Amino acid sequence: MLNSALDSRIFRNLFGTEEVRNIFSDEAYIKCMIEVEVALAHAEANIGVIPREAADAIAEKSQFESLNLDRMATDTECVGYPVLPLVWQLAEMVDDEHAKYIHWGATTQDIMDCASMLQIKRGLVVIRRNLHDLRDILVKLSEKFADTPMAGRTHLQHALPITFGYKCAIFLSGIKRHIQRVDEIENRCLLVQFGGAAGTLASLGPGNTGIDVRRQLALQLGLQDPCITWHVARDHIAEVVNFLALIGGSLGKIALDIIVMSSNEFGEVSEPFVPYRGASSTMPQKRNPISSEVILASSKLLRSHATLAMDAMVSDFERASGPWHLEWSCIPDSFVVCCGALHQAIFVMGGLVVDTQAMSDNLNMTRGLIVAEAVMMGTAPELGRQKAHDVVYEACKKAIEIKAPLIEVLLQDKSLTSHVSVEKLEALCDPCQYLGACGQLIRDAIHHT
Repeated sequence: MLNSALDSRIFRNLFGTEEVRNIFSDEAYIKCMIEVEVALAHAEANIGVIPREAADAIAEKSQFESLNLDRMATDTECVGYPVLPLVWQLAEMVDDEHAKYIHWGATTQDIMDCASMLQIKRGLVVIRRNLHDLRDILVKLSEKFADTPMAGRTHLQHALPITFGYKCAIFLSGIKRHIQRVDEIENRCLLVQFGGAAGTLASLGPGNTGIDVRRQLALQLGLQDPCITWHVARDHIAEVVNFLALIGGSLGKIALDIIVMSSNEFGEVSEPFVPYRGASSTMPQKRNPISSEVILASSKLLRSHATLAMDAMVSDFERASGPWHLEWSCIPDSFVVCCGALHQAIFVMGGLVVDTQAMSDNLNMTRGLIVAEAVMMGTAPELGRQKAHDVVYEACKKAIEIKAPLIEVLLQDKSLTSHVSVEKLEALCDPCQYLGACGQLIRDAIHHT
């Protein structure tokens, strides 16, 4: 039954992948909470807070397979959170002597935050791998089409010549920055949570016992140990979700370019051909850029989730009365949508069909107007910059009016040809001679770390 596009049997594989859904499934989340409860018991045993045999018993007996999930769902609806219902059932699995040490000194949000952090950590592994795959594809495209000229466009109008490799290298530069951001986020944002009811660790007594347990818990779970409890300091969570939205923004830009370039009027690229993909129920000729459309929609969804994460930062006092709940939706949804968009982008760019002849035809469709700047700058030494601008402006105006090549109009201007040779004017009107530093910029983008 359709609850959202992410849950739908029909749409789910357009907007996500099975791998990332498994990381953020109910089953995975409950297993993460059990993992945290077990790790907490081991951490407290290491510090001497609870008996070692109690920690061992909790670890041995706390099994996901023994849970009654229907009962847990019912109890969660009553309690409002899943931790106490989980602890009730874990206590029934462990003998009475040791069961009392389950969840010792912790509060519900400690367990839920740690479980969420484990999911985020595992989700980032998938994000990183997909980013690396897309980076490698964009490197190959940048190299392959480094010398393939095409029209560069600003405000959807011809601006100056570029190469398709240059366009791909710009895509590449953003993806490489996202890879750097993953490293930074893992070091800064993957924090263990253990603070007790109000974050002061008072449940473990005065002194540093609670802090020592928190440090041990961080080691057990492979998370960073924070300087202070972060129950109501959610900036790093918002950073993760906003990071996923940044990836969505980069992918959305790529998708938008592909959508426009694949239109019949451009015909410069098309998504990989798969029979019936992008087909229309009424128009047999259609090959719609479906993956790019999904990516574009995903980028907008990710931006909306980022807003929710920012709203969740505004928490009251030492425990939020509601904003925290927003994260229960925006974190898993963001990871699923982002991984889905990356999957679609890898498919599109990995098999992108590039029509270099169409790029050449479009580059030359304005009959040389695209290199008007080249003519102006090239003749400025002889005419002066303002005079060159005026001469070329008038020539462009006339070329548009009579639908003639720019070079023909320029050669009719005796005030110009008396100062500038025909050979130089012809060279200035060649779009392939006005690519600037495209080649070096591509190489810099590829090799920059």
